Amino acid sequence: WHHQRRPEILRFWTTLLGKLEPARKDRKWFGDIRKVRILDTQEFDRYTRIRIDLPIEKDFYQKHLLLLPKDQGSGPFPAVVCWTSTTPDFTQPEQWWGKWLAEHGYVVLTSWSFIRNYRDGSSYRENTAGQKLQERFGHWLPMAKMVHDARREAEYLRSLKLVDRNRLGFIGFSLSAKAAVYIAAFAPEFKATVSLDPHIAVNGGTNWFAPWYLDWLRPYPSIPAPQHTVLSMLNSDPSRPGFEHDHHELLALAAPRAFLLIGGRGDCEDCGGDSDDLQSWGYVNRAREVYSLLGVPDRLQFVLTRDGHHANGPEIDRAWQGLFEKWLKPPAAALLK
Repeated sequence: WHHQRRPEILRFWTTLLGKLEPARKDRKWFGDIRKVRILDTQEFDRYTRIRIDLPIEKDFYQKHLLLLPKDQGSGPFPAVVCWTSTTPDFTQPEQWWGKWLAEHGYVVLTSWSFIRNYRDGSSYRENTAGQKLQERFGHWLPMAKMVHDARREAEYLRSLKLVDRNRLGFIGFSLSAKAAVYIAAFAPEFKATVSLDPHIAVNGGTNWFAPWYLDWLRPYPSIPAPQHTVLSMLNSDPSRPGFEHDHHELLALAAPRAFLLIGGRGDCEDCGGDSDDLQSWGYVNRAREVYSLLGVPDRLQFVLTRDGHHANGPEIDRAWQGLFEKWLKPPAAALLK
């Protein structure tokens, strides 16, 4: 695993994504993440809310809420990055998860993917965000840019004295649950990740193919022949169904860090739509082979609920709260360093 298979999988997905970080010539676009703009501050009973803009790129300040625990000791605290989904704005994760986290001793940073809000107000609509990304950085798929943005946010959190740099988590729902899968695989700063209904399978009733995610039909000369597309790499041998590259490989790359997949359709198999269902066990169980090999099978969890495609629900909330409480609080957190 360490010397052969993992490097092979990492090389494959890096080629597919274009790159995992900016090329040397493009690093000029990235400055000091600590140069934030503080817009306003509000006090609540158990936490402080600060609205800030972070310089994700030198000419692009992304909107965030920073939630700081109050009257809960001096820290350092664990911290969780919370991204919103396709419809709400960057503040919504405060109500979904951030309020509970801040009131239970976590620093929280809420935001959204760049495909929702990028330079000059571009977004996934008409793929204007993806076009701007390609114009500036070349072959760098949106999924990989999301990983880099999350790593920039982790860099900022680690600069805060209130934050324990070794206890960072990430949670996302729907759009940002898709981001969470890639963040778990390629952003080792995050020791515990929750992906809430991403529809883990690349194929099926989901839109991983979209230009603002994997853009799998666009020709990229940097992708090997014959077709130079992401789809040609994923579906490597149509005559051998079941041997395609898929997201079980990314879950395996996340090992040995803690990862929780939450599905909203525990009542059916291959339901279609956006939710993970009984079919998703196949992907989790393949990845669990690696977690078991490394002696940490309990760090990969799959919780199937009947709460539907929502950010919250009775079973959903118990699952993500339990994951962070177990792996980002002492003494278990020490095991993930």
